[in-house]
Amino acid sequence: MNTLPLTLAGETLHLTGSGALIWPDRALVCVSDLHLGKSDRIARREGRMLPPYETRATLARLTDAVAGADARTVICLGDSFDDLAGQDALDDEDRDTITALQAGREWIWIEGNHDPGPLTLDGTHRAEVRLGALTFRHIAAEGASGEISGHYHPKCRLPGSGGGRPCFLANRDRLILPAFGAYTGGLACTDPVLQRLMPHPSVAVLTGPRPVAAPMPRGAVPAHGPPGSRARLPGMR
Repeated sequence: MNTLPLTLAGETLHLTGSGALIWPDRALVCVSDLHLGKSDRIARREGRMLPPYETRATLARLTDAVAGADARTVICLGDSFDDLAGQDALDDEDRDTITALQAGREWIWIEGNHDPGPLTLDGTHRAEVRLGALTFRHIAAEGASGEISGHYHPKCRLPGSGGGRPCFLANRDRLILPAFGAYTGGLACTDPVLQRLMPHPSVAVLTGPRPVAAPMPRGAVPAHGPPGSRARLPGMR
């Protein structure tokens, strides 16, 4: 598995090209913003019928990530469902896939703004969770350190790379995960909200066949950074 390591609050974490985070010392996988059942929610609320395949595609990617890391613990970092009714709309095959993924593992559902309450599925349901020096929550808190969050679906565009790609955003204080769901949009990392949360120096790690690190763009500064710059993840020497 191709990963990029970083150090956050003294812990070594690995960023994968799929958008999953691996914490090897705890055999833990963390993903954010699955948005399962999004097509169902759009049909219920807007009357637009979309192909209902994003849940199955997302669960297939999650199965690969969990199996590849031989995970004993899984944290879903909020907005696991596009709304609370989405869990009731799961068909039997998708529900069975989640049950099989949970078997023999500690499974933690973090509340998000789309699913702000306990799910009826098995697992532990938490507003946030602290493990050692790291805190896992859905939305980044101002001034936090040792924090892992999601919510913003960050994307980054590098010259010659086409459209923006989902990315991790990392610095010495916090890590923001990309959306893991197959049917999710994204927020450019040049957006003022992300610029404020991730001050210089911060790094964008683009997902794809291989995770690629680059300096996080700063407004008019080119995405590849100033001449002679090199992307450095926290903890790199």
